[in-house]
Amino acid sequence: MLDITADQRRALRARAHALNPVVAISQNGLSDSVMQEISTSLVSHELIKIRVFNDDRAVREQYLASICEQLDAAPVQHIGKLLVVWRPNPDAKPATAPRRGRAEPRRSKRSFQGGTRS
Repeated sequence: MLDITADQRRALRARAHALNPVVAISQNGLSDSVMQEISTSLVSHELIKIRVFNDDRAVREQYLASICEQLDAAPVQHIGKLLVVWRPNPDAKPATAPRRGRAEPRRSKRSFQGGTRS
């Protein structure tokens, strides 16, 4: 199982907020085909949500632990029937976001009119 820090977990939870579940675990549980689909999704997306159609919280916790153990992933969040899992893709180049400088303060249009108010 991959270990992540609390700060990493917080950032991943924030990124996962807008994601939709890409894999569903039904009554059949964690079959080989479901595990393969989760692994494929992790390669594609690194951070995924998994919907579990089971009412037992303990079973969902076991699913999360099993997924992370078998696929060398990190558990990010378990909220309700959703599991969030992260595994970095070693083949992908690290994405670098362009740096944003501080924006110049906006000036009102009046300062550019040049005239005075009567």
